[in-house]
Amino acid sequence: MKIYTKELTLCSNGSRVTYHNIKEDVLKAVEESGVTTGMCVVQSPHTTCSVIFEEFVHDKDFNGDEFLQVDLNRLLDKLVPRELSENTNYRYPGPKHVDFLHKLQDNPQYAGDKATILNGDAHIRGSLFGASETFVIKDKVLQTGGVGYIYFIDWDQNRARDRKCHIMIMGE
Repeated sequence: MKIYTKELTLCSNGSRVTYHNIKEDVLKAVEESGVTTGMCVVQSPHTTCSVIFEEFVHDKDFNGDEFLQVDLNRLLDKLVPRELSENTNYRYPGPKHVDFLHKLQDNPQYAGDKATILNGDAHIRGSLFGASETFVIKDKVLQTGGVGYIYFIDWDQNRARDRKCHIMIMGE
């Protein structure tokens, strides 16, 4: 059995939900792996990010977001509104968690603007959509069909930062 891993670094824009179309990166990893029959797992290690399998939509808005993504964001804004101020829509983050995050001030991801931790909405969205997708590889081909694409999503809209995406391919 072969096992192949690859890590992508993706930059979020920090001002709105960020969608990365990573299908080509995953296809390249499958090719590099040399696996003929097996599976491919695409996973986010971040609790405010998701990996989804969705149709590619050719039409985009002025921000460059595909219409299906815009529709999804519009729906989610109604179900899971942004956490724009403490003690409004969410109990997260509680005082113990804030103390924990303050101890991480040496970590550049948590330094600076305290409002960056007001991302309960991003955590809930990440939980709803999950952190990974698994795909079948058959005859060296990732079984995503003609219109299926793979997207890495950063739901956190509070700060721009680099995110990691893990790809693991296993098989013969």
